[in-house]
Amino acid sequence: MKKLLTAILAAAMMCTTAFALTGCGDESSQGADTSNVVSSIDDLPGKTIGVQLGTTGDLEATKYEKEGSKIERFNKGGDAVLALSQGKVDCVIIDNEPAKAFVAANEGLKILDEPFIEEEYAICVAKDNDELTEDINTALNELKADGTVEKIILNYIGDDIGKSPYKSPDGVDNSKGELHMATNAFFEPYEFYDGDTVVGIDAMIAQAICDKLGYKLVIDDMDFDSIITAVQSGKADFGMAGMTVTEERLESINFTDTYTKANQVIIVKE
Repeated sequence: MKKLLTAILAAAMMCTTAFALTGCGDESSQGADTSNVVSSIDDLPGKTIGVQLGTTGDLEATKYEKEGSKIERFNKGGDAVLALSQGKVDCVIIDNEPAKAFVAANEGLKILDEPFIEEEYAICVAKDNDELTEDINTALNELKADGTVEKIILNYIGDDIGKSPYKSPDGVDNSKGELHMATNAFFEPYEFYDGDTVVGIDAMIAQAICDKLGYKLVIDDMDFDSIITAVQSGKADFGMAGMTVTEERLESINFTDTYTKANQVIIVKE
C-alpha cells in the first residue's frame, strides 16, 4: 500500500511540475510554435525571406537583413515558392499577379491582404540608346491611347481572360530587322511558356510595339538577374520582365514610360 501511495504522489508531483511547462500532457493547451509565422509586414524582421534574385522583392527584402532577417535568393520565383511549401523559408516576396498563379497551383499557401510595396513597370534600354527609347515611347503611348495595352492586360488578368488576345495586323512590315527582348519567362502572366512559345502581357505588348516600329520581335529567355547586363552589353535591345523602375537600376540603364502598375506581395503558408 505504501508503494502504491508513493507512486501516486510521485506521479502527481511530475504532473504538477510539467503543468507549468506543458499543461500536464494536454496538447490543446500547449499551443503551436508561432515564432516563424508571418502575418503582416511587421513580422518580417528576423524571418527567412524567399525572393527571386535581382527583382524588386530582392532589393526591398535586403533592407530587412539589418533587422536580423535571412534572405534566400532563387533564380526563379517558382523555386522560392517551392521552398516556402517545404518549410525552408518563412515567406516569399514577389509580384502580385505571379503570386496569384503560384498560390493557385500550390495548395496550403495564401497571399497576405496587405501589399508590401507598390511599383510601376517599364521597359529598360541601354543608356546610350536614346533613339530606341524614344521610338518605344512613341509606339507605347499610341498603344495606350488606342486601348491596345489595356486589352492585352485584360486578356491575362481579371474576369475576361482569353477574350482579347493580341494579333499582329495583316501585312505588318518588319523590314527593319530584329529587336531582341531579354526576359525571364517564368513570371506568369507577364511572360511564360505556352508550349515552346513565350507569351504573356509583356510579350504581347512587345510584339505590338515591334509591329508599330517595323521590327521582328525575338524573345531571349534568361535569368532575371542577367537582363540588365544583356541590355547594357548590346546582346539584347531592350528588357521587359515585369521590371520596376528604381533609382538603383537607373544608374545602369534607362527606362521607357511605364505601361502598368503592380504590387509586391507576401506569400505565406495558410
